[in-house]
Amino acid sequence: MTTLNQLYPQPLWQWFEQICAIPHPSKHEAALSQHIQTWAKDKGLAITVDKVGNLIIRKGATAGMENRKTVVIQAHIDMVPQKNNDKVHDFTKDPIEAWVDGDWVKARGTTLGADNGIGMASALAILGSDDIPHGPLEVLLTVDEEAGMTGAFGLEAGLLNAEILINTDSEQEGEIYMGCAGGVDAQLSLPMVWEAPADGYSAFKLTLSGLKGGHSGVNIHLGRGNANKLLGRFLFEQADGLQLELAEFNGGSLRNAIPREAGISFMLPAEQVAELQSKVTAFEAMVRAELAVADPGISLTLSEIPTPSKVMSEQSQNSLIDLLHACPNGVMRMSDEVEGVTETSLNVGVITTGEETVDILCLIRSLIDSGRSQIEGMLIALSNLAGAEIEISGAYPGWKPDNSSPVMAIVRDTYQDIYHKEPVIMVIHAGLECGLFKQPYPDMDMVSIGPTIRFPHSPDEMVNVTTVGQYWELLLAVLKRIPEKA
Repeated sequence: MTTLNQLYPQPLWQWFEQICAIPHPSKHEAALSQHIQTWAKDKGLAITVDKVGNLIIRKGATAGMENRKTVVIQAHIDMVPQKNNDKVHDFTKDPIEAWVDGDWVKARGTTLGADNGIGMASALAILGSDDIPHGPLEVLLTVDEEAGMTGAFGLEAGLLNAEILINTDSEQEGEIYMGCAGGVDAQLSLPMVWEAPADGYSAFKLTLSGLKGGHSGVNIHLGRGNANKLLGRFLFEQADGLQLELAEFNGGSLRNAIPREAGISFMLPAEQVAELQSKVTAFEAMVRAELAVADPGISLTLSEIPTPSKVMSEQSQNSLIDLLHACPNGVMRMSDEVEGVTETSLNVGVITTGEETVDILCLIRSLIDSGRSQIEGMLIALSNLAGAEIEISGAYPGWKPDNSSPVMAIVRDTYQDIYHKEPVIMVIHAGLECGLFKQPYPDMDMVSIGPTIRFPHSPDEMVNVTTVGQYWELLLAVLKRIPEKA
């Protein structure tokens, strides 16, 4: 069986194997950061850890390239922790079980962390090499990118010396990214009034699973099912007729991942149980037909549960169902500037039932500030109508495209020289950190490249081995072509 360290390029895959072995979900990156720091000290490399935990490692130029412009290769150190329901895995303790399946590397039942572990591995492999030509080099590994971009927000001016930044967080070989969407979190909190459950009612849990999920920016235009919205739809259509009394609604786990699974707990009159089973079967068939191409794997599972201690009042339940069903989700508008790219979107990512409120956490993305503001306004209006509180937080800017970027031209021309075809210059509907880096470093020239990664932010995540080799060759060739300082 082929193992990771047998793949090309070996230095990169050897590092990725180490990365998989050390747990590093968002907000739990310390062990991996310390491992890298210890290795870098042993190599005699200069290390800086800033106040938010970002790691900066410096390496001098190879012989004859001392007068080249300084380049920073950037990746984020954290990964998205998503797993299948039947997978026993603690992302804070257990290693990622990566394996080779033909020309793909996958993980067993969890996210792989190729986003952005491959980029991180490439930067560390270059730092560890004695025979890769490059000018003065910095490697920036940021923390908490996936859960709030804490590292990018906290990066201060003056820490980096580089004039050029190569971001390694793109996910399609043959595409060069020169711009990205900005975003903002919106949490809607609906107050709950609770009541004692009715006597003589039966209690059930309905679980929706089997959806593809995926990245709420990269995959949002594919029309995949959102488990939260689908269960909200079921309730809107059936709650009154079945006389449901809702006790709990929980779904999704990350605001930047399309929710694959969700569940509701409820009670209903015993005489309605047969009708409930019929309605669940019919709803599953209907949605499977609707999503036959985009997301055919939907599954609804109904199971009896112990009687809950409390249920929502009729008004609280109706307000929640109406709010969730009316809440927009998915692509709001496609870009007029960049063909085929989403301009503005909304992901209804996480629903959590608490003691006093049901919270709905959404992520708004847009290439333009006015688009983001429009969706913020829609959610504020919906919250006002439903009697919910709303908190808008964590706004991060987009990365405005620069068609005259010198490093973009270098990457484009280098790619064409190596592969004898033109790469696609793209703007991505996802949150790269470059927009935030532009605030402390407004004059830094930036570009983003990477290998082909499929289904990031989901347990189906996989990275294509051939394209990792192509990305590696491109990165090394670009480093050789960095011009001299002015």
